[in-house]
Amino acid sequence: MLNGDNRKANRVRFDHKHPVNLMGVDGTWRRSCVLLDVSETGAKIEVEGSVDVLQAKEFFLLLSSTGLAFRRCELVWIDGCNAGIRFVQIKPGQKKADSSPNEAERPEKKAAASERKR
Repeated sequence: MLNGDNRKANRVRFDHKHPVNLMGVDGTWRRSCVLLDVSETGAKIEVEGSVDVLQAKEFFLLLSSTGLAFRRCELVWIDGCNAGIRFVQIKPGQKKADSSPNEAERPEKKAAASERKR
């Protein structure tokens, strides 16, 4: 498990709470959370509710209420309700389109489809 002493990138801590959401890549789950700090490579979040869904290989960090600003992430560590996440980076030779959702897979589209199912 990594802690704050093993960070590779400088972090920005916030004086005020920044509410964000996590959402499964397939759009089947969503969790409210608070962004505690962020860097170029990842972030520390405080998750509201169960953290079990974070065991998914990848998920989205939705930075805006509309879902238009987001980062694809993977879990690094969990400590109670706090979690460290790494932003998934594009690998050399990989097309940008391969690492970001297409129109049908965009987080806001999945969230809207999920809401319609309810």
